[in-house]
Amino acid sequence: MRNRPVWFVPGSARVPRVGFGVAPKRSFLKARISGGGVAQKKSAMARHHRQHARRVRDSIRYAALLLFAPSICFGQQTSPTPSPGEAETEQVVVSATRFDIPLDQSPASVSVITSEDIEARQIQRVSDALREPPGLSVVQTGTAGQLTSVFIRGLRSEHTQVLLDGIPINQGLQGAFNFADLTTDDIDRVEVVRGPQSTLYGPRALAGVIQIFTKQGTGTPGVMIAAEGGSYDTFREWSQSEGKIDGFDYSVGASRLDTDNARPNNNYRNTAAITDVGWSPNDQLRIGSLFTYSVSDTGNPNTIFDPRPIDHFLTERWLIGPHIDWKASDWWEHKFIFSYDHERQINDPNEDGFVGPTRALFERSQIDYQNDLRPTSWLTLTSGFFYSRLNAGQERPFVLQIFGPQPTFVSDHTEEVAGFLQATLTPVKNLIFVAGGRFDHFNQFGGVWTYRFASSYKVDKTNTTLHSSVATGFSPPSSQDKIFGNNFGLKPERDLGWDIGVEQRLWENRVTVGLTYFHNDLSNVIGFNGLFQTLNLGAAETQGLEAELRAQPVANVVFTASYTYLEAEKTSSKDISQLQGARLPRRPRNEVYVSASYLWWKRFRVTIEAKFVNAREELNFGGPNFDIEDYSFVNIAAEYEITPHVSIFGRLDNLTNEQYSEVFGFPALGRAAYGGMKLRF
Repeated sequence: MRNRPVWFVPGSARVPRVGFGVAPKRSFLKARISGGGVAQKKSAMARHHRQHARRVRDSIRYAALLLFAPSICFGQQTSPTPSPGEAETEQVVVSATRFDIPLDQSPASVSVITSEDIEARQIQRVSDALREPPGLSVVQTGTAGQLTSVFIRGLRSEHTQVLLDGIPINQGLQGAFNFADLTTDDIDRVEVVRGPQSTLYGPRALAGVIQIFTKQGTGTPGVMIAAEGGSYDTFREWSQSEGKIDGFDYSVGASRLDTDNARPNNNYRNTAAITDVGWSPNDQLRIGSLFTYSVSDTGNPNTIFDPRPIDHFLTERWLIGPHIDWKASDWWEHKFIFSYDHERQINDPNEDGFVGPTRALFERSQIDYQNDLRPTSWLTLTSGFFYSRLNAGQERPFVLQIFGPQPTFVSDHTEEVAGFLQATLTPVKNLIFVAGGRFDHFNQFGGVWTYRFASSYKVDKTNTTLHSSVATGFSPPSSQDKIFGNNFGLKPERDLGWDIGVEQRLWENRVTVGLTYFHNDLSNVIGFNGLFQTLNLGAAETQGLEAELRAQPVANVVFTASYTYLEAEKTSSKDISQLQGARLPRRPRNEVYVSASYLWWKRFRVTIEAKFVNAREELNFGGPNFDIEDYSFVNIAAEYEITPHVSIFGRLDNLTNEQYSEVFGFPALGRAAYGGMKLRF
């Protein structure tokens, strides 16, 4: 079957900081969760813990039965085991070093999600695809369209740099990225690099990098159109066309989603479009540009304890990114990207009695130049220059003045200039060593130095790869920290992180198993001192284990599994939002993901996935954390190719109808069913 072509749009995060957590509110100023009534809510949760534990056990048993159902059916139809020559070719990753390198030799801890994985699971939003890799925690504030954050190795969402084809797309006053509106349309693959990557990608790459690569048109032009409908008055339509004509290539798509979700004022409407065009006069040069646009209309129901029947958001974003890729010779390459992105958000009506309606604007211009020089077969020198100019502002004409004079318009202007150098050495066969440094200079707080050392070694005899890294990272104070914390003298948050791991390939590469230990020491954390001011006074420590498995015992069957064990602790007593020694909020201690996919008769694919999340705590500002329920869910998706031009598909989300919340007070959807059709020309 052909991959489902689609497209995406960048999102933004716009919420106030709550300790080391992420406040579940699509607003620049206000948090949805208050401390009042916590004891009563905790008591209500305790009464349900025993029933929930039973539901979790039943869900896991049911998931196990479904996950291994395909293997039971092997006797009915078994595909021949592929020979080594037929085995899947080794994937290449870019984000670990900023140039192509085989995945099994990567010096960084990397996971790759392909368009085939996304299509098999019928995933519509990138955040749902990110539930698979180890080391990542996805937190969605209720339902589709609401704030969705991703934590890497227990660090905050604003500590992760999100890129689209090399362009940083973190937006908003908070500097984080809201995955709520980011669809899987037109995605070729997603690369997740865990651990500090500021040496290569600068600010926000303190915890790691999530890079999204769009498709590039090849072959004869084709068109795909599709539509689906289902539970909660959900309707989605999308289309895609891609191809290449002589030296011109293109990929273009558009989508529309309408859903009412489950609660009053919980509706979500999203329209998105993306196109990537390019011209290649020869094999050495490609001149192209990326264009994206999205507009979303979102109801904000707030918590079940404090519902808001009319609170509403309208968000519009667009981005343009011209780029040039020039291979001057076999040993010298240049990459140049200029980008401009713009976001406009209106929160009107806004039922927050303190702030009232708001209008926010965000715009950014960026230049990124990269130079790859290979003077010898064992050395690659990667250097680059980066410039960014950011303007952010918010108008709030009806803000109350009960805490003293409050401005009705707030703004921030940030400029950054940076340069980096990385040396990648291969002194002997299968040994890779990386050393790099970077200097970033900001107009408001001066310069920041970062470094990174990483290595990998592949033992051919046993097909084993060892990898390790140590690096520093930083995350600059966001516009929100400076403006609403009344402190433009804040310094960047810093991290020293290291990891060590092993990857073992078995059975002629049909099975891959990986295990990594990681540790992060976070300092200079921006927090609150109780006087309505933000200061660099916090610290935290995270550490844990990441394990993953991928197996393809026969040609038409794929199993995947991942497990994360995380310890995440606040180590400072100066920040009043949490007690010293408290667990960082919404960071599960244990996360398990499993999936199985089986292609029947080369026409009918069935995919089942399950997720289990355990041992989470919620923030009780200034007091002890309180436990929130464990949860699990099971999803099943199927697609049948009637002809090469027509397919029908369907899926069941939350098959066991688990009642759970990823953020306390914001329930997720119950069982839901969807179905639709694709046409290809």
